[in-house]
Amino acid sequence: MRSWIRKALTAGFAVGLVATLPAVPSAAAGPLADCGTGSFNAEAVNNGGTWTVRNGGKTVYTGTSLLSALQSAAGSLSAGRTWKERIVVRGSGSMSAGSRFSLPSYTVLDVCGTINVTGTGSGDQAPVYARNVRDIEVQHLNLTGSPLYGVFIRNAENVTLGQLDLRLSSGLGVRIDNRGDTSRWTRNVRIDNVYVQGSSTHGVETYGVDGLTIGTVTARNTGGSGLLLNETINATVSKVDGSGAGTGTGYAAFRTANRNGRIGNSYPVNIRVGEVIARGGGRGVFCVSESGGMVIDRLDIAQTGGNAILLENCYNVNLAAQSGKVAGPGDIRLASRAEFPVTSDVTVRNLTVTNSAITENPCGVNTNFVNNTLVNSTQKVC
Repeated sequence: MRSWIRKALTAGFAVGLVATLPAVPSAAAGPLADCGTGSFNAEAVNNGGTWTVRNGGKTVYTGTSLLSALQSAAGSLSAGRTWKERIVVRGSGSMSAGSRFSLPSYTVLDVCGTINVTGTGSGDQAPVYARNVRDIEVQHLNLTGSPLYGVFIRNAENVTLGQLDLRLSSGLGVRIDNRGDTSRWTRNVRIDNVYVQGSSTHGVETYGVDGLTIGTVTARNTGGSGLLLNETINATVSKVDGSGAGTGTGYAAFRTANRNGRIGNSYPVNIRVGEVIARGGGRGVFCVSESGGMVIDRLDIAQTGGNAILLENCYNVNLAAQSGKVAGPGDIRLASRAEFPVTSDVTVRNLTVTNSAITENPCGVNTNFVNNTLVNSTQKVC
């Protein structure tokens, strides 16, 4: 065969081969990818109410229980692994509020469907539960019903939550803490986008976390705060958007408490928030109980039932560093309780305040009110 013919045929075969072979996906699709895309190790599929779980060519479960399907999928992954393996769930199902699916270390969960939580329970039960683990991901999760917690994570490292949509009738949306062993932080947590509606308490709550990155928390008619950070350090939050968060309570669309932002015995800036939006609900922003070390760049707060902003025993805080607006009836208040050192090193700036008030009582230390515009509003500060 002449060389040019051989080359043409070889080239044509190569082009055809490339065109017909499927693309090789990454080991785990990123949390922003379409649900279920990419490679996986175990797959749970609901067909007419029957779950079938396969890992490779092996069927590891067939039955009607979503919880058993999840447990079987996790159990089919490589034992003792130090790399991530992925479970994809295709379909919707129910779980009891008194049960939990425990996510093991080095596991990725992608739920392409809705988990409806039914009945009642007690303790720290959750459809997605993880304790004393590392390197876990929940890429997509849609929840309805009445969980005690939608997602519960305790004493973990390297946690990623991608796209979560929690439309609940009770319970707490996402809780991430270190309360099992407070001698060590839960570390390196990333939350991309969480929507929480109808929880009886908080939308997203952390306690004892070092290293937190959040994209957006959207809270609608939550019983408590939209986002509550307790004793959390080195956190970056792009946006909190709360409407009806904590109505009739002292909670807020965004709240920091219990020495949040305190590193050692000081408050260097380590809590950075891009934007807080609050409509109605309890308060807009609430910093309390020796918290601080925080900058919020942009504020948009209106029609809160309590204070639009309350800084109570709060230290080294810069509010509306770029811009902001507050509309009443809720006011902006700097305060202190006697059991803690008084509020100090606070700057409230760049706000247009309408039908409201700015009040400081008792006097704090090194408090500053700069470049604020009062529209039908009053200011009484030290």
